[in-house]
Amino acid sequence: MKDKAKKLIEKYEELESELGNPDVLADQARYNKIHKQYKGIEKAVLKAKEYLQMLNDQEEWKAALGDSDPEMVAMAKSELSDIEKKLPVITDELQILMVPKDPWDYRNATLEIRGGTGGDESALFAGDLFRMYQGYCSRMGWKMTIQDASEGTVGGYKEIRVFIEGDSVYGTLKFESGVHRVQRVPETETQGRVHTSAATVAILPEAEEVDVEIREADIHMDTYRSSGAGGQYINKTDSAVRLTHIPTGVVVSCQTERSQLQNRLHAMEMLRSKILDAVIAKKEQEEAASRKALVGTGDRSAKIRTYNFPQNRVTDHRIGLTLYNLDKVITGDLDEIINGLQMANAQEKLGKFNA
Repeated sequence: MKDKAKKLIEKYEELESELGNPDVLADQARYNKIHKQYKGIEKAVLKAKEYLQMLNDQEEWKAALGDSDPEMVAMAKSELSDIEKKLPVITDELQILMVPKDPWDYRNATLEIRGGTGGDESALFAGDLFRMYQGYCSRMGWKMTIQDASEGTVGGYKEIRVFIEGDSVYGTLKFESGVHRVQRVPETETQGRVHTSAATVAILPEAEEVDVEIREADIHMDTYRSSGAGGQYINKTDSAVRLTHIPTGVVVSCQTERSQLQNRLHAMEMLRSKILDAVIAKKEQEEAASRKALVGTGDRSAKIRTYNFPQNRVTDHRIGLTLYNLDKVITGDLDEIINGLQMANAQEKLGKFNA
């Protein structure tokens, strides 16, 4: 582990040096790729430095056991006892952080939220989820761009799609995909009864052309007039685009741009992302068949989390995590949940949950 920690720090320093290379700075695509790798191992590097420092301290205090001063010997024993308690924990944390990431974990991602069962209340809940992720993205310093949205009749969203740019967005948020359930008294409820509604969340990795090959002959395109805000430009031209990938049946649409060409380009990006997501889901399902997978099973229709407002409780059913701070979680304080899911996934890969 000591040698692996040193190599990880060396790799980090190499990437840092590359980021300062004039040739890399002049190539934006290359710079972005290296920067994502650099940021992707940053947490592991910090833990590796902590681990190595603790090993160094351990050696120094062991040497102090031979000191002629009884007080120094007593202090050394106390420090060594403390290190012996902390070192296994830090070693496990480092081992988990060093688990190799999937190649697409460093990429940007698209967030899709759809209201499900529950009518108007599900649309309101979808709006709450959107604002929750909006708050989390703000905390992370990520940029969000709304690509498409259909508002609910009393507020919220029937459906909303957002593109998120930042460091390791997909790798951070990928376990958010699934059915999110809410339990609360709806605004439209006159008897004060608690209702259960649901919304689905999908996190799709940004796909590059080399990831997915799409033949023009396999695409059917429809055009229609955009709806929503737009002033004098709205409903004048058929600028909105709907693409259907005939072999898979995947359908995507885009109407955020005033140009049909720009909407088609965005729709093609979304089509590639959806097809890549299907490939990833199939891979996860195959892996789940051979081990006891808690997260990332590829089942995007599974109920993964419940938000209970009367009890101020949020529960992630995959890892059995229950928190009584829903008021903070719903504003974007998702660190404890997301970190828990990341740790569980890493432990799965290490084989700790093998049946």
